[in-house]
Formats: sequence, C-alpha cells, structure tokens
Amino acid sequence: MESRPIISLNNLSVFQKNKLVLTNVNLDVNVGEFIYMIGKTGSGKSSLMQILYADLPVESGEAEVCGYDIKSIKQKNLPYLRRKLGIVFQDFQLLDDRSIKKNLEFVLKATGWKDKGEIDNRILEVLDEVELIEKLNAMPHQLSGGEQQRIAIARALLNEPEVLLADEPTGNLDPETSNGIMKILFKLSEIGKTVIMATHNYNLIHKFPGRVVKCEEGTVV
Repeated sequence: MESRPIISLNNLSVFQKNKLVLTNVNLDVNVGEFIYMIGKTGSGKSSLMQILYADLPVESGEAEVCGYDIKSIKQKNLPYLRRKLGIVFQDFQLLDDRSIKKNLEFVLKATGWKDKGEIDNRILEVLDEVELIEKLNAMPHQLSGGEQQRIAIARALLNEPEVLLADEPTGNLDPETSNGIMKILFKLSEIGKTVIMATHNYNLIHKFPGRVVKCEEGTVV
C-alpha cells in the first residue's frame, strides 16, 4: 500500500472555549495506519478529534484531512468531509426507539442515500463486517454493550469512510468484549482504512500494537 498522509497537522494550536489546549502539534498519519492517541483526561485528545472532523475551528496552524483544508473548509463541504470520516464514541449513541436496521437506515437517508435496494444492501454489508447480521431487526436495548459498540462501528462504516475516529470505543466494555472490538478495528486498518483511537487502556496497546501518539504538557509527541 502506498504510504501517503491522509491527515497532516502542522504547527497546529487547539483551542477549546478560548482556552489553549494543545500547541505546536505536528503529525502526519498515513493511509491504513493504526494510531493510538493517549494522554490524561483533559490533555486534549477529544479536542484534537474534534478538529479532525471540523467540529472545532482551526485558529492557528494547518490541518488537512482527507484532502480538505480544515482551516478554510466551507460549510457546504462539511458533509463531504464527514462522509470520509467514520466516528465511534464511547457511549454508542444509538437511537433507542428504533431497530438496528432503522438506526442504520436513518444515517444513510440523512447522508443522501435514496435507493431502497442500495440502502438495504449497504446495511447488510456493514452488519456483515461486524458479524451481527442476525441483529438486523433487534432493538438496541436487546443487545449487549459489546454488540451495541459493534453496531456503532457498523454505523460509522456506512459511507465507506477513509478514516475511522474512535474516541474511547472500549471505555465501557469488559476486556474480552474490548478484544473483539479491537479485532474488528484492526481488520479495518488491514484493508486500508486509517484508524485513530483515543484510549486509556494501555493493555490493548500491548496486545494490538500500533503507532502511539501522546497528548501531554500541551502538545503531541
């Protein structure tokens, strides 16, 4: 696989509510890399993730993600950037009042999919990737935490993103379930998706080696 940066941060400063959180951030992430982002709570991991999906503005320095300049990105281009990014949170964020199929359908329709056959096919494909096709018509509350997180990963994959941003995706899960989630994420990086995962769980890093980027003392090392 060619190695080219899909994310490039240069002299970036990250502000959260006018407070400087990180400064002088320089980081290149190549296509297909698996990156762990570690650091204490409040060290800026989540803020850096928010920069990547253009939820926080770039006020100083440069950030390029999937070919988009985050500093000058226009509002109308945000959906296109975000389609290239899949985002997985710690707390699943599934809609409780509808089935797994309807959860996934909701995202596809919201991102412009119209054809019912294509929608149904894509839902089956992502559920297959996380090995949960049989849960298609289940409600979120009928699933275990690990299954809900796998559905959240499936949801993040719907638009075939180039980069998966996972913010503490195993934070609420037991070790065995976490291993299952890690295997799925690693499999995705092996087929060329770039995965950036914020975590506090150092055991996982030993078990599933990747490049480690640390937020500490106001910068990234």
